[in-house]
Amino acid sequence: MKAITASSSWTTLASARPFTIAQKTHPSFATARPLRPRETPADAIMAQMYADEAHEDTAKGAGEGEDAPPGWPDIPGDTAFTIKVPEADPLVRAGFPAHVTVLYPFVHESRIDAATDRELTTLFAGHDAFTLTFDSFRRYPGVLYLDPWPHDPVTALTKDLTRRWPEAVPYRGIFGAGLDPHLTVANSEGPATQDAAYDALQAELEPRLPLSCRVQAVNLIVWDGARWRDRAAYRLRGH
Repeated sequence: MKAITASSSWTTLASARPFTIAQKTHPSFATARPLRPRETPADAIMAQMYADEAHEDTAKGAGEGEDAPPGWPDIPGDTAFTIKVPEADPLVRAGFPAHVTVLYPFVHESRIDAATDRELTTLFAGHDAFTLTFDSFRRYPGVLYLDPWPHDPVTALTKDLTRRWPEAVPYRGIFGAGLDPHLTVANSEGPATQDAAYDALQAELEPRLPLSCRVQAVNLIVWDGARWRDRAAYRLRGH
């Protein structure tokens, strides 16, 4: 394992559109409508949530919406595992470094002692280094992202971690079993503007594809109350 200096920081981890606390307790997260063709459960949940919120905003009138704090309900010491993709940083418009989330959240930092660190080192060393290729854009409602290929090496890491630490439920269970591996490019648009905005952005960025990233380590990051900071990097086999 290689320690990372505290100067490295992440302004946010959100790999989907940042949701307010009020949004995440919204009934749409618990009950989504039936899936449409080629639609994922996450798509349905987010689309229904946007539709419900639009209805509520119309009913309340402009300027009368709830003023809730933005972002995920993270507390200092929360952790996550991510794959850095610096090759994609020039494409990202979301305000945080290009990355593919392996597991968010992991266990609280207070639980990561020397024994846990050794166990994590062994777990990651049991996985071969691999290459991710990004050659196409996809979308969730409100989110434009790059699809990393293949998915299997990333999901294998997630499964090993959650098998050993089953309490670490991907995305806090908001999206059921979790989301497919993805690299968020932009997440600032709502349902009324996303098509035009993301069509234009995708057309601008597509000439830069494909791009590839050799994944030789997975990074453990920690929320300090203001930002996500790198804590450690766990090497994969063959590095």
